[in-house]
Amino acid sequence: MECLHETLAQIVPADPAAAQRARKRWDSIAKPLHSLGLLEDAVVRIAAMTGSPNVELKPRAIVAMCADHGVVAEGVTQTGQEVTAIVTENMSRGDTSVCCMARVAGAELVPVDIGVARPVTGERILQRNLMRGTRNMTQGPAMDRETCVQAIETGVDVARSLCRSGVRLLGTGEMGIGNTTASSAVTSVLLGVEPERVTGRGAGLSTEGLNRKVTAIRAALERNRPDPTDPVDVLAKVGGLDLAGLTGVFLGGAACRTPVLVDGFISAAAALCAVRLCPAAGDYLLASHVSAEPAGQMLLDALGLTPFLRAGMCLGEGTGAAAVMPLLDMALAVYDGMATFEDIQVEAYQPLT
Repeated sequence: MECLHETLAQIVPADPAAAQRARKRWDSIAKPLHSLGLLEDAVVRIAAMTGSPNVELKPRAIVAMCADHGVVAEGVTQTGQEVTAIVTENMSRGDTSVCCMARVAGAELVPVDIGVARPVTGERILQRNLMRGTRNMTQGPAMDRETCVQAIETGVDVARSLCRSGVRLLGTGEMGIGNTTASSAVTSVLLGVEPERVTGRGAGLSTEGLNRKVTAIRAALERNRPDPTDPVDVLAKVGGLDLAGLTGVFLGGAACRTPVLVDGFISAAAALCAVRLCPAAGDYLLASHVSAEPAGQMLLDALGLTPFLRAGMCLGEGTGAAAVMPLLDMALAVYDGMATFEDIQVEAYQPLT
């Protein structure tokens, strides 16, 4: 397993010269300057990530980290913990929302059992279980620091393996009943914001359930006192195996100079952990959408990312990442295939000052 410190040392800032060449290509295309907005910006950023203006985004994969959370014992979810295992196995069968969307997007879905509470079966599931779910964080740390580091390194290894197999674009996703509670706790600590401001209803909590969720987060923070300057400490004490694994996927993608799509709230919380561990990792992130969860926009602001979509989505699983992949394909269709001003013998647009 790749050592976390070695991975962090291998992450370099994106290449501004490649970005400049990609922007020059866009500006030569026979259309008004910058008229495709974020789509142009994304291709330019991807060129900088890979170090080449010749951008390729296929093959592609969405990594879904699956894990359970002991905090569900506090009544913070509408459904029981058993749902995590059921949906993880359904992912292997191609029978969840993200599976349907990934097929349209031409992406391989890679479900990873990093911490599901019971053994799961399925040919497509990567068996990487480190714990049968985290402990109840209101009673003590969700996991020990060593296990948290192993979970991050597991995510790194999954990302590296996919990149070495030729994957040019990674998406992130997750499955874990209770993971919005852990994500809200992590976000509260890293952003220095009260739990009430970053905690939402998740998969359909009542007002009473939401109050229990906030109370549980407050109890966990009071009991564990996570260090906001140490993302590993935060993840270990009030996070989850799925969050730690996703943190590793972002770091592994960055180390391989491969763009990684941030999905929604949970994915963005993990992305912030990755960037706090290694600021240069932020150069390799693309925001798919802004989650409808209360902290969705806060996290993207902290990451300095602008989402492609504002669609009111809050499903998770990687559905936002899948939804954006066809948009990137359309951007590349223009970038690679459209005539230039020189080709059609028309005077090029000039930037106005």
